[in-house]
Formats: sequence, C-alpha cells, structure tokens
Amino acid sequence: MTANTFSINGAGTKDNTFDVIVIGSGISGGWAAKELCDHGLKTLVLERGRHVEHVKDYPTATKAPWEFKHRGQMTREFLQENPLISKAAGFGEDTAHFFIKDKDHPYIQEKPFDWIRGYQVGGKSLTWGRACQRWSPYEFTAPTRYGYGIGWPIDYNTVAPWYTHVEKFIGVCGTRDGIEAMPDGDFLPPFEFNCAETHIQEKIRAHYKDRHMVHARWAHLTVPKDIHIQQGRVKCQARNLCMRGCPFGGYFSSVSSTLPWAMKTGHLTVRPFSVVHSIIYDEQKEKAVGVRVIDANTKQITDFFARVIFVNASALNSNLILLNSTSSRFPQGLGNDNGLLGKYVAFHNYRASVSADLDGMEDKYYYGRNPTEPIIANYRNLRQQDTDYVGGFTTFMGAHRYRTNETALTDESIGAAYKTAITEPGGWQTYMYMQGETIPKESNHVRLSTDKKDQWGIPLLIMSVDYDDNDEKMIRDFLTQSAEMLDKAGCRNIQQHDNKQAPGLDIHEMGGCRMGSDPKQSLLNEWNQLHHCKNVFVTDGACMASTGNQSPSILYMALTARAANYTVSEMKKGNL
Repeated sequence: MTANTFSINGAGTKDNTFDVIVIGSGISGGWAAKELCDHGLKTLVLERGRHVEHVKDYPTATKAPWEFKHRGQMTREFLQENPLISKAAGFGEDTAHFFIKDKDHPYIQEKPFDWIRGYQVGGKSLTWGRACQRWSPYEFTAPTRYGYGIGWPIDYNTVAPWYTHVEKFIGVCGTRDGIEAMPDGDFLPPFEFNCAETHIQEKIRAHYKDRHMVHARWAHLTVPKDIHIQQGRVKCQARNLCMRGCPFGGYFSSVSSTLPWAMKTGHLTVRPFSVVHSIIYDEQKEKAVGVRVIDANTKQITDFFARVIFVNASALNSNLILLNSTSSRFPQGLGNDNGLLGKYVAFHNYRASVSADLDGMEDKYYYGRNPTEPIIANYRNLRQQDTDYVGGFTTFMGAHRYRTNETALTDESIGAAYKTAITEPGGWQTYMYMQGETIPKESNHVRLSTDKKDQWGIPLLIMSVDYDDNDEKMIRDFLTQSAEMLDKAGCRNIQQHDNKQAPGLDIHEMGGCRMGSDPKQSLLNEWNQLHHCKNVFVTDGACMASTGNQSPSILYMALTARAANYTVSEMKKGNL
C-alpha cells in the first residue's frame, strides 16, 4: 500500500473535501476505511504518526536473535529515558519502532496510569494481542441486571451478524464449543494443544461442569480462505514474532488487510503525520463540517472537510479530540451537553496470575512457536450474581517446557558437560492469568489540562483512573479458583501473583464517550452517533458502556462495520 498524499497548501476547500474523514488508522479506523471505500465513498484517513507499508516497513521481521545489537534488549539509557513505554507487553529491541517514546508524547497522571501507544499507520493493530472472543448476551445486559452501569442500546443479536462479517474477512481460528459465555463464530481450524494443555483440559473437565478450557479465538490464518488470499495474506508460519510485523500477513492488522483493501478501490487517501487538533462544528448548519489538523513535522494547520466524520483515534485520544472540539454550541466539548464526556473510563484488570510445575510427559515436546493460547471462558456472574463482586473474567493460560533441565546442569558454566546439559529441556510449567472486567465509574475520568500543552499546542490529557474494591475481590477470587484448578490437575509448586500494575498497562482502555439510549446518561446512540451531532460517529474503545471480560478489539471492528454501513444508507437517504 502506498499512501496517497497531497499538498497542505492546496488550491482550496475543494481539494481538501471528502465524503468521509476517519481519524485514526488502527483496528477500528482501518475497518471504517474498508467499509466506506467498498461503498464508493471518497475517504480520508488521518494518522498522527508516520507511514507504514506492509512488508516494506517491518525492518526486524526476519532477523535472527544474534543480528540485534543488544540481543533484543534495550540499553540502560533508553530504559531510563522511557520507563513507561518499555513496560509494554512485547516491547523490545525488535519492536520498539512500533511504539512511541515517553518524552515525545507527555500526559499528566493524576493517578498512576500507563498509557501505551503506537503512532503510525496501522496504530496498535501491528502490536495487538490478536484475541477475538465474542461477547455473550450476558455482557450486554449485566450492567443493568446487577446495577453497576447503564443499559447498552444494542444486544448480542444486533452485533452477531457483524461479528461474522469481521471474522470472515480477518480470519479467526478457533473451535465451535457451544459455550454460552463465549459464543461460537466463523472460525478457521485452531492450533493444537500440547500434551500438558490437553492433560489440564481433561482434569478441569472432570472436576468442573461450568468451566470450559477450550481453544481461544485468534486472528491468525491457519488455513487461509480465498478472501484472505485476495488480500495477499498467507498461512501463519507459527513464528510467534507477530509484534515485529508479519511479512506473511499471517495475523490481521490494518496494514496487511483493511487499508490495502480500501486503497485498491481508488477511494482512499491516507495522510500520515496529521495530528488532529479538533473537529470543526458549524453552528449555522448544526453539524460538524471538518477536522482541523496540525502537521506533525511543520506544525502547519490545515482544515479538511467532509459530510461525515468517524473518530477512531483510540479511546483516550478520541476523548481528547472531542473534549478539545469546543464551540459556542459545545463549550465543554463536541456533543457534551451532559458533561459526561471523558467520564466512566474503564479498562481490563490484568493484575493476577498463577504459575505451577507439572510432572511427567518429559518424553514429549511441541513443534513450532504457537502464537495462541488456550482459554477458560468466564464462569462468574453469568445468569445470576454468584460472588461478592460484579463482572467476570476470562482466563488465558498455557503450558511449556523450561528451556533447560536445571537438575542436569553442572557446577561449570563452560565445557562439554555444560553444553550437553543445556541441550535437554526442563520439565513442564503452566500458567494462568486474568483479564477481568472493571466497572465504569464517573470518578474514573480523563480531562484536559488548563495550562499544559504538547508540542502542537494541544492541551495535555489528565488521567484520573484507579482500581476499586470490586477489582480487589475479583483478584482474590481468581487467584483462589485458578490455584484450585491447577491443584486438581496435579500441578505442584503453585505460585499466586499480584503484580500491582497500574491501570493502562492492559492496553484495553475503554469508555469516556459511551453508548446509551438516554442522551442524559450517554454521548452516543445505538448507531455510535453523537446524540447531539449526528454526522460524527465514535466506534473505537471510547464508545464502550461497559468492558465485559473478553478481548475488545473484535467488538470495535464489528461496531465500526455496522456504523459504516448505516452511514452509507443514511447518506443515500440524504439524512447525513
């Protein structure tokens, strides 16, 4: 994919006018572009970071470990200068080019919050975890059933066909298990469990009727179909080097899939180095008419115009842009009549994990580097509240062999005996970690600084987000239940861990511009439109009314595809 670009000193408004402007080129922005361009709409995608082209701009994709100057590690100087971003999952010498540097993009932590970002065409779709579980019907109704949130204006049946639409295009591997907590979808064959994982699965099945250890759903092409071949993508090679960028297109990203697909229509323009300042609201027309952009390098300001605007800058940046989009009509931010923009921010709880050793099976090993993990679907608070907290959790897990057999090592660190010892792998280790739902609260919020700005003159975002007692109760329950399951599976040396990490390191920030039926309690309607500015759609994580326990990216994609197709229909009717 080669980005169409144009002079910011163009001939005038006409040259800078499109049918639709999409702010952000990540997972949801890429899907907006694909759907809109498929319907023939002239679409501009604005990306604040640099341009990235599939294959060409993956400089470390095929490097061997010894080809890295620091063997994959970062220097002490870099770590000291970047204490935040270097904590991100998957960050290292081989992936650093897909992450920001701390000093370049400051923000204010009123409460500790690790804001992980990747500013380039493709955004964090280049480094995401790739898990794609569907929400069940229970997640859409739980906030009102248990009284911890507002009702969603949509339900599972509303989103189900759009889940399928997305799954078929991106390629999701998994199994059809008939589990009510994690609905089936349109899946490619999964990667196989190894022998230790199969053993644990059998033990859990024998001891628990309500706990299902199954293949998770992952955006990997195990057996590509024609639609994937048309995208230029091929079978996942099980290298497990995904975050470097995959030259095979084995996992889904905007750069390997949706953006090139949209570009082939001839209707897409991608403009990198475009920092969005605000959305322009016309008070006489009573609608948004464009987007104000600051060139990331020259700092020159340019306005672009469109009939419809999609906001997909990633949840917190989308909140920032909307809060900064002020006018006489919207002095608190675009569409923010109720003052709730930036509030009810939530995230996923990744603090708890359990590890253990498993004896036996030392005559068995596994082939390849499986980029996926098994999963235990949520078993808490489905039909009724069965714990002293609300919400549920997904359990990711797996098993592997230690790299070396510690008992076979000699006292020497060189020599033939040592070399022989390290050629033999050690015993099996297993692990479980939680992805827990957190409760949106008005006190958990982001807002704009009144006196501090970034290098483009845009107010810094202030983070005020924290855990609560509900999170602590869930953590304790997860640790107890997971340790119990591993004990019943015959594991030993079971260790429980609470890493105490700050919110944000999960990289699943959600909310701030939530969906809802009541304009007094929400910002967006059932079509992801701003209640008070109907030609602006927000379909990334900012739209979430609650977090659920499943990985959220595929829901963003489904909601984006749905909203984009609704947009096309409304534009044809003359309503937008």
